[in-house]
This record gives sequence, structure tokens and C-alpha cells, in this order.
Amino acid sequence: MNVRSQLSMIFHLDKCIGCHTCSIACKNIWTDRKGTDYMWWNNVETKPGTGFPSKWEDQEKYKGGWEKHNGTIRLKSTGKARIIPNIFHNPNMPSMDDYYEPWTYDYQNLFNAPEGPDQPTARPISMITGDYIDVESGPNWDDDLGGSSIYAKNDPNLEGLSEEQRQQLFAIEQLVFFYFPRICNHCMNPACVASCPSGALYKRGEDGVVLVDQKRCRAWRSCVAACPYKKVYYNWFTGKSEKCILCFPRVETGQAPACFHSCVGRIRYLGVILYDADRIEEVSNLPQEELIEGQRSLILDPSDPHVIEEARKNGIAESTIKSAQNSPSYKFIKEWKIALPPHIEYRTLPNLFYVPPMSPVIAEQKAGGLDSITEDLFHDISSSRIPMKFLANLFGGGQEGKVSYALRKQKAVRWYRRAVTVGDVSMELAERMLKEANCTIEEAQEIYELTSLCTFEDRFVIPPAHREEAVEALKDPLEHKQSTGFGFLTGPKRGM
Repeated sequence: MNVRSQLSMIFHLDKCIGCHTCSIACKNIWTDRKGTDYMWWNNVETKPGTGFPSKWEDQEKYKGGWEKHNGTIRLKSTGKARIIPNIFHNPNMPSMDDYYEPWTYDYQNLFNAPEGPDQPTARPISMITGDYIDVESGPNWDDDLGGSSIYAKNDPNLEGLSEEQRQQLFAIEQLVFFYFPRICNHCMNPACVASCPSGALYKRGEDGVVLVDQKRCRAWRSCVAACPYKKVYYNWFTGKSEKCILCFPRVETGQAPACFHSCVGRIRYLGVILYDADRIEEVSNLPQEELIEGQRSLILDPSDPHVIEEARKNGIAESTIKSAQNSPSYKFIKEWKIALPPHIEYRTLPNLFYVPPMSPVIAEQKAGGLDSITEDLFHDISSSRIPMKFLANLFGGGQEGKVSYALRKQKAVRWYRRAVTVGDVSMELAERMLKEANCTIEEAQEIYELTSLCTFEDRFVIPPAHREEAVEALKDPLEHKQSTGFGFLTGPKRGM
């Protein structure tokens, strides 16, 4: 058993209000430099929708992630035999059209326009070429367009839905969408790390954060193609790849990442999990229908004496073990089983998990009130506006039962809290709902407290960084601090 610690994230989609505060917080801190104009390490998509970059989930087009081959797994985009012909050009890498061409405006024409009969305008100018452009796409271009025939109807997750389900999804009375915030998943089996010819990408041993060594990066861009979530970007100005760093300078001082800290809906949770690194290859190679339970089996019980002993042998600090025992991530993923990984079929074993969203009740306004499709206070999960198959394609690796379990437990907690606070639902009915959802009263109360009454300390359980044990501790701090950060202005060079 090779016990390692990993910072793991939970996004509770039932609480996301689509305010994009997280995206702006990240943009202002990390990607406000030349060459990063188009980068959104954190972005919030509308589902159904094509996302950013466009149709990033279509791996027939982008060839991201891993695939099973001859009894093992291999990268879809590259490999030992394919790296040479593709090293200067990867045909499956997103183009600028799949993102968008960043632009600014000709403000001088607006501010200094002579007096005239027409209102002066500021025309958009490309931040890359400096030429005037016609803006045709941008970040979050399909925001709130849940019924769009251009965006929503081209969502790759609609695959497998019947024609009737598709028609129902886009019918006016059943129109629905939800928000899907995304950052780097800091995977247990990251395809970006495995694909890099220079070895520039690496996974930190102390917390599992995936980073890019800017000095080693040689602009091969294999990482961009290999990441199935398209969360590695190429800086066209410095000639280096960049990606979400989970705000590790903040995390090392006990602060939550900027997007977590600024979240208005309090949907984000951060905690430590312990996992067995020896089983990563075994679990990644499981059949698709077994991947979710396989990843859950990788996550170890931090209160198990044997796990604690092995963690200590591997150099994991006592404070990290204690943080893992209080981790909200462990509860969501392992105990309650209501948080699910996005597209587990990519076999990267992501460490960002989502609590799937509940759908609003289908109803129509009539004289004197609303006429709902159900007589119950909460409608049945099977009659959800969002087809279960759609959510299963996104969060369940195609397994509808995993998503249904998470939604039914959330619904049961609502029934229970309604019985406690309002009283128009009998406690007997609420307890029956909990039993059917495999949930106890104690567990329902825990879920309620962590999702509704949570404080910073509840949501973010961050262990001390113990940087005194790092190699950097042996260096002169005044000299070392000059070698960190994004300060490279030169292009890539040959050699290491």
C-alpha cells in the first residue's frame, strides 16, 4: 500500500447560481498577462451546451484522455510510436476558433470622435493581430442558452438519448439548464503529465496538485491535446503551457483558492483524501461501468489504524492525517456517495467531484395557482426535467444508477428537513423516504448542515503545508523567490 495525500474538490451544482464570480477572481489573479488573454482556468458553462473550448467533451475530435488497448491503457492523443510525427503539430489540438480570439476595443475612436449626428462606437480589435475583427464567440458565449439549437442541441452528452427525450428536453414547458463550473481536476492519473515529452508537468507529492515547470516546458503542447477536459493552455507570448495551480501559494498559507473563497453560492468544498497510489493503474484499466466504484475504493479510510500507520511510513504528517479525518471531500465521495466525477470514462481519475443538480418541478400557471405534474411536494426523480441519461453521461460514466442514488438521497434530505422545519410533511413519510434512499436521520442532518449552514472552516479543511520539509527550504529565500512565478519573457530553447 502506497498511501498518498491529495487535495480533493467538491462542487455542489444544486447551489451554483451562475454568477461567474469564481471566473473573475481567477482571471484577475492569474491570467491577466499577455498571452493569457483567452485562458480561463476557471469557467462556468451552461448545460446542455458545448462548453469551452467548443465541444471539449467530443473525444472523437480531440482524442483526450486514456483508452483501453491490448489489456492495458494508453493515451489517445500520443504515444511512443506517435510522438515524433506529431511533435511539432498535433492534429487533435483545439484551434483558436474552438476557444475565441481575444479582443479589446478601439476606445480612442469612441473618446475622441468628432461631434456628429451618430453615436460613436468602439470597434473590437484583436489582441493578437491588432486588426479589426467581427466578434463571433467568446468565453461563456452560450450562457443561459439552455434551449439553443446552436449550443444546447450540440452537447455531446445528448448521445444515447432517444428522439423523444431530446424533443422533451427542448420543449418550452420542460426547458431546463444548469451551471457547470470547471477547473483543472488535478487527476490521480493525469494524461497531461504522461504526455509531456519534456517532463515539464508533474504532480506534487505532498498534495497532488498538478503543475507545469515553466523552465522545462518546450512548447510541444502535447499536454493540451492529452487533457480531455482541456484545462491546459498554451501561452502564445511566452511559448509555455499554463494551467490552474489550485492557488497553491494561498493553500500553503491555509487559505482557500481564490475561486473557492469568492464563491457566492458556497458550492465549493476542499479537503484532503488519502489514496493508494499502487492501485492507480489497476483501477484506471477497469471496465467503464466499474470505474466509479473503483475510484472510490482507491480512497482510504483516514481513521483506519492500518491506513494511518502506512501513511506515517510514507512521510505523511500527522496534521494531514487529521485533516483527512475531518475532510468534507471524504464525506461527499466515500461516506454519502453523492459526489460523482466528471467523465470518469476518460480514465484520468479526476479529483474534482460534483453533486448533481436537482431539476425544478414541471408545472404550468393556471387561474388560482400552479398545476404541477405531481401531487407530491417534491416530484419523483424519474420524472426530472433533465433526462437521467444526460446526467449519467456527464457524471456517471453512463451508469444512471449512480446519479439516481445521489439525487434520491438529496431529495430524501429535503423531505426530512421539510418535516422538521415546516411540519406539513409527516415524519413517518420523511423517514420512509430516507430509508428508501439508504440514508439515516443522522446522515441526513450531517448533509443538511454541511450544505446549508456551512462555514469557511467546514468547507475548507486545509492541512499545514510543512514547507520546512521541501527542497526549497535549503535555498536562500531572497534568491529562491526570484525563480518562482510567471516571469518568463523568452521563447523555448533547445535542450534541458
